[in-house]
Amino acid sequence: MPSEPLSQKEIEDRLRELPGWAFEDDRILRTYRVDTHRAASALVVHICVVQDELNHHSDLTLGYNTVRLAVNSHDAGGRVTENDFALAERVEALAPAHGAS
Repeated sequence: MPSEPLSQKEIEDRLRELPGWAFEDDRILRTYRVDTHRAASALVVHICVVQDELNHHSDLTLGYNTVRLAVNSHDAGGRVTENDFALAERVEALAPAHGAS
């Protein structure tokens, strides 16, 4: 069953609960910074595990000491849904353990 897209207001309201996240080009996104490339790589692996658990995947970009996520729902026509925020919340919960800010 396809996910229902959230309204602009719903997206804005939900983003207030997720400092550091933004809405841009029909996606929610965030860039995390860590101390080393190894820490960034470990964060990516941990995010991949969560994405597989949720069966919901972001565009994930690994830099030297950065990790960028951009997420929307393909089954909702590339719009933002509750599933995107569920993933964002899970990533927010695990990021501090990797020293991410």
